[in-house]
Amino acid sequence: MEIRPYQASDETAVIELWQRCELTRPWNDPHKDIARKMAVQPELFFVGVQNGQLVASAMAGFDGHRGWVNYLAVHPLWQRQGLARQLMRHVEQALQAIGCPKLNLQVRTGNLQAMAFYEAIGYGQDEVVSLGKRLISDQH
Repeated sequence: MEIRPYQASDETAVIELWQRCELTRPWNDPHKDIARKMAVQPELFFVGVQNGQLVASAMAGFDGHRGWVNYLAVHPLWQRQGLARQLMRHVEQALQAIGCPKLNLQVRTGNLQAMAFYEAIGYGQDEVVSLGKRLISDQH
């Protein structure tokens, strides 16, 4: 798989990928999520291309203290071939190159497949509770 930075022409394919992987939610407008990412560290938004088709994505960030990854997705027809592992390794290397000491991510409760994947590549559950507060509503 070729991993490269996201380009504006990828938007439709990326959103279709996220929808196919059931990552979108009504309270998160994927178009707005992409626009927000392109305004902050756009170089940390990656896509994976296989045979000319966009098949994977990962949106990373670094706040100076911790790195984060969101929207890790691999098209269902391309899953279980090591592409997510390859993409995560790319994200980790990119974050490490800019001085990121630790990478955090969140997995939705009940997503046992994602939990097993992350555990298999060396991630462990931190003893924390994730809290959130919506500051801007994406719902119309």
